[in-house]
Amino acid sequence: MPEAKRVQPRMEFIPPHYREWVVRGGYVVLPFLLRVRLRPWLPVGIWPVTCKNPEVLAALFHQFQQGKIRLLLAFRHSQVDDPLSLSYLFSRLVPQAAQAKGISLVRPIHSFFMYDRGMPLWAGKWLEWFFASMGGIPVHRGRRLDLKALKSVREQLVNGPFPVTIAPEGATNGHGEVISPLEPGTAQVAFWAVEDLHKAQRPESVILLPVGLQYVYPDPNWGALNHLLSQLEADCGLTVQSLPITASATDYYRRILALGHHLLSQMEQFYARFYGGPWPEMGEDVRGKTVSEGLATESPPKSPTESPQPIRPGDIAQRLKPLLNRALEVGEQFFGLPHSGTPENRCRRLEEAGWMYIYREDIDHPDHLAPFDRGLANWMAEAASLHLRHMRLVESFVAVRGNHAGENPSFERLAETSLILFDLVERVKGTAVPKRPQLGRRQAIITLGQPINVSDRWPTYAQSRRAAKAAVEALTQDIQQALTDLIEPT
Repeated sequence: MPEAKRVQPRMEFIPPHYREWVVRGGYVVLPFLLRVRLRPWLPVGIWPVTCKNPEVLAALFHQFQQGKIRLLLAFRHSQVDDPLSLSYLFSRLVPQAAQAKGISLVRPIHSFFMYDRGMPLWAGKWLEWFFASMGGIPVHRGRRLDLKALKSVREQLVNGPFPVTIAPEGATNGHGEVISPLEPGTAQVAFWAVEDLHKAQRPESVILLPVGLQYVYPDPNWGALNHLLSQLEADCGLTVQSLPITASATDYYRRILALGHHLLSQMEQFYARFYGGPWPEMGEDVRGKTVSEGLATESPPKSPTESPQPIRPGDIAQRLKPLLNRALEVGEQFFGLPHSGTPENRCRRLEEAGWMYIYREDIDHPDHLAPFDRGLANWMAEAASLHLRHMRLVESFVAVRGNHAGENPSFERLAETSLILFDLVERVKGTAVPKRPQLGRRQAIITLGQPINVSDRWPTYAQSRRAAKAAVEALTQDIQQALTDLIEPT
């Protein structure tokens, strides 16, 4: 997210404005878009896109178009370019499956979707128009109730010309085999749709379909991974290592682990020296020096693998949690927020608080302010943007476990972990929109779960407020389990 050093006018809701020609045109060029990087933040290089059971979605689209069901898709969202893979499912794989099964479908096969309102802020103004034309519904992730977004998604889910797609995790986590805790919003929206249909005395059932999505590297590019790790070592001031062609996956894991150890130590020292500490959970640095001694008192090892004491994955996992907690506390203290909730919820709350300082609800035109008043507003916008950096740091690591890659050092896990470290380094360097390196061609694998009939759960939901809350929690847990079951180990 680029820094906003000047106050901005309020972020208005962007209503969906579906344009069929945009969808059809996008579908035509989609195979090209999957292969070629057009934006720095969009790695792509994806081919092929496969789905093991597209006939499941073909049958559901047929029922939807016949007016028998309303359809909500809950998809696994690990990478920023997932929507391109899903678009290929809609535009190519589902129609092909329908034709093979003799199912008649009206084209285009498409889905409206929810997206983070912040995406156009860093991707570009053009994305507002494009997403609106595709039927996108923006949502403020940190708001307890984004009423305009909720009203729009309820309307589209009940009366829209297409199904609706939602990412229940709320954000990407960079891991193909780790699912973040799901937010209850997807389940709640599904029950609201059932409620709206009941009020309108309509017979359609609300069906929720879990959609698994992950990536594999058919031809792992170990040379590209080696180059990325060398770049990270150089950025960290370490001696650049270069593994031989005969190096094993375990050798790469040790190198990544050493890099992670070094970055963790530097961040611990940074927060301890400039924001108070050390905090009790962190204890003593594994090299034997307390972090309170400061950044300047310790020189990095000559190479990332030269550590006086062995580096254990458990050490990193144990130390990462208090570090992320401290980073969140720094932002929360500035914005006057409580230090409570899951890391994911705290990130969303911080993001919304920062936006309230930058995209001012009480200022329609910043240029109309008196120069002095505008200067004060700019001060706060810049301060808010700076404190949001702490949240962005945590955002990249909420799903990171110290031993994830070590449990199974596949190329996919090593690549994912290395790219997360790349994100950290680029954010600290101040790169506005980092160009993520490509580590080889990726294959997108989509798997469709068993459809969940939410309408069948309505009698339980409608009993009382307590029963409704329990029903939402149960459905959320069922979606989480369904998406977990769709993960294929690499």
